[in-house]
Amino acid sequence: MKPIVFIDGAEGTTGLQIHQRLAGRADMTLVHIDPEKRKDTNERKKLLNACDLAVLCLPDEAAVEAVSLIDNPAVKVLDASTAHRCNDAWVYGLPELTAFQTDRIRTAQWVANPGCYPTGFLALVAPLVTAGLIHAGMALACFGLSGYTGAGKKGIALYEDAERNPMLDAPRPYGLDFQHKHVAEMHRHSGLLLAPSFTPIVCDFPQGMQICVPLYGVFPEYVLQTLARHYEGCAKVKVRLVGTEQFSANKLAGSDDMELYVTGSGERTMLMALYDNLGKGAAGAAVQNLELMLGL
Repeated sequence: MKPIVFIDGAEGTTGLQIHQRLAGRADMTLVHIDPEKRKDTNERKKLLNACDLAVLCLPDEAAVEAVSLIDNPAVKVLDASTAHRCNDAWVYGLPELTAFQTDRIRTAQWVANPGCYPTGFLALVAPLVTAGLIHAGMALACFGLSGYTGAGKKGIALYEDAERNPMLDAPRPYGLDFQHKHVAEMHRHSGLLLAPSFTPIVCDFPQGMQICVPLYGVFPEYVLQTLARHYEGCAKVKVRLVGTEQFSANKLAGSDDMELYVTGSGERTMLMALYDNLGKGAAGAAVQNLELMLGL
């Protein structure tokens, strides 16, 4: 029998993107809640317990509530919220993070889909910490550029308003107190002893993401070799050494892949990750995890 998938919160940005990627597939059955009953707890509970895999595209508190409604031990859960990304009971859904992560996701009952910014940061940093090229006690800085679709429906409406505020016409850094909600996740799964100093920047293009991490004390060639070895054979991640080329943050808009770039001079190295904030940064990653969890 084909596995049954229920997206709880399918009307949100990530939920819509996941549904778009799954609609029409012959290897699963998508079930939907009546729009008039989407806030009906009993109806949600019925659907959550009748599926093989529930995808939660909900605010954190609602995601925790949804998990509490599931009493069928056969149901697998993929949570796209922030709620469970630092919870030891959940498997972190970045298949490329370690050599064993893909197998852990395949056999997990509960998987936490990664955040958009942490995906690029961890893809760049975690393998280098594991290999010893980045000392675990090093204090790292990171900044990330994101398309405005990461701001959700309300944020998208602000940016796509014909009479929008002129301040939205240029990139805007935020989270300047270094307390962005993704920092804990970036710290937890990187192997670093210190949380990174992270500055997110929302931009005036819809989709795309660029994560940059500067390093000092390690040669670009060694970094390239380590990353290339770590991601050898990965379908979704490609690693390249570059010179003085320039890359737009929306280069991979519309793609579910990620490209990692290494550049620099001498012992000064710049790490860059390019991907779509709604692709490998959200819905694309969710579909990748869903396929692993269902053995598709």
